[in-house]
Amino acid sequence: MGRDMDKQLNKALQIESDLGLDKPFVKGQTIAVSNCWHFSTDGNAVDAMFIDEDDFRDGMNRIYPLFVRYKITILAFSLMDTHIHFILHGAFDPCNHFIHDYVRQTSWAISHRYGERHKFRTVPINHQVIDTDRYLKTAICYVIKNAPVAGINYNAYDYPWSSAALYFRRPGHWTSPTWTDETASSAICGQKQIIFPGRYVNFHLVERIFKTHKSFNYFMCVSKESDVDERGGSISRLSLPMQEMRQHKTETCNELFGTHSIRTLTTAQRLHLAKVLKARYNSSTKQLARLCGLVYDEVRNLL
Repeated sequence: MGRDMDKQLNKALQIESDLGLDKPFVKGQTIAVSNCWHFSTDGNAVDAMFIDEDDFRDGMNRIYPLFVRYKITILAFSLMDTHIHFILHGAFDPCNHFIHDYVRQTSWAISHRYGERHKFRTVPINHQVIDTDRYLKTAICYVIKNAPVAGINYNAYDYPWSSAALYFRRPGHWTSPTWTDETASSAICGQKQIIFPGRYVNFHLVERIFKTHKSFNYFMCVSKESDVDERGGSISRLSLPMQEMRQHKTETCNELFGTHSIRTLTTAQRLHLAKVLKARYNSSTKQLARLCGLVYDEVRNLL
């Protein structure tokens, strides 16, 4: 028992040091951060990772067993319909294994449910080094703002497939989350339970990183897409949510080519479909590339 407590204390001290929490805060001064990573998948590589709410619920429940297996610290995450984001702390190898295992298990689940084998075998998995406290705060807010920035009809704090609802919330009021660790479920779950994200997201640590709710709200307001894009990140600016656009794509594809699937279309036909969708729905180029199975870098100057 004593050795276990010593190990836990040593780990806590290591996290404090890695995240700069053992250093005094000086206004305007940057604090170095280590062993912290922003992992994401390329949303242009697949048409969908999560198709309906059951997929999202299963995706949420997939996190906890991998968190236990790899013994990493999860600071924030967001599951989008075409890609995922995780802010992780720990040595690179277990963090990298965590995200690859998550994508592999998600691929298996899609194969099992929809019969699409090896769908995510070649999906690019990207990572960025988070090396300062300011960029850590920016990256966390970027991740939990992903859904509303992408045009999905949710406030950031209410998007159900992320960690956003955990931070600076106080129990005992009607505005607090309805999730509890005891019931491990939520009002949005229906008949399928979701493991309480507070069991694997260290939201107390995130609150210490921001120090105050005022600081958290500040970074939620000022964090911009370009702050992450400049460091190699990407986020789509969608004119309509992807789920709605998939329906429009299917209808338009049938109207133009007499088929509901793009798989039989030539590249020229796919490009024509993308141009029609852009004209009708003002979709972003990244969204059109995903919908029509095109390579973004090759078509961004053609649409």
